[in-house]
Amino acid sequence: MIAIIDYGVGNLFSVEKAFAALGTEARLTSNPSEILHASKIVLPGVGAFGDCMKNLQESGLIPALLKAVSGNTPLLGICVGLQILFDGSEESPGINGLGLLAGTVRKIHAPGLKVPHMGWNSLEISQPRREHDLFQGLSERPFTYFVHSYHAVPKENEIITATCEYGERITAAVAKGNIQATQFHPEKSGDVGLHILKNFVTS
Repeated sequence: MIAIIDYGVGNLFSVEKAFAALGTEARLTSNPSEILHASKIVLPGVGAFGDCMKNLQESGLIPALLKAVSGNTPLLGICVGLQILFDGSEESPGINGLGLLAGTVRKIHAPGLKVPHMGWNSLEISQPRREHDLFQGLSERPFTYFVHSYHAVPKENEIITATCEYGERITAAVAKGNIQATQFHPEKSGDVGLHILKNFVTS
């Protein structure tokens, strides 16, 4: 069973429906035991970094999440679910992220363009990661759907698996060990997004 962590943020049901469309058992849960015994975990997130961290802390699910990840359970972060994997964010100074990935989250610098970055954009998949789990079997520059004003700046560039251009080079996906995460919304990215989620399920 794939556990979709329910900590009171949006886009939960759309994520659950996307997995259902693949015929995969994925369950919204706020039960620490289910998270600890899940085969894989999904950490969604929309809204502000600080609000997501506050909700996650108040849910009491952080210990179970960290224990599962340290036990090598595969984790997929989505949107702000990617951002809170890092140490912190310019959006919410003084609020710590989960610290599972080293780096910070910074506001998009896109002079002349509207921020938030909202809509479809093409991915540039890091060449050494072309056959990385999430992107296996995709076309050269697949389009995915974004809604965000901030993006992750990892300390280790090698964990970046995909980028896109929006005024500057934007981190679109990261991976390290059993952790994978996308800044874009695979559950809103049509057939490409379903393909990415299927890759997560079968990897």
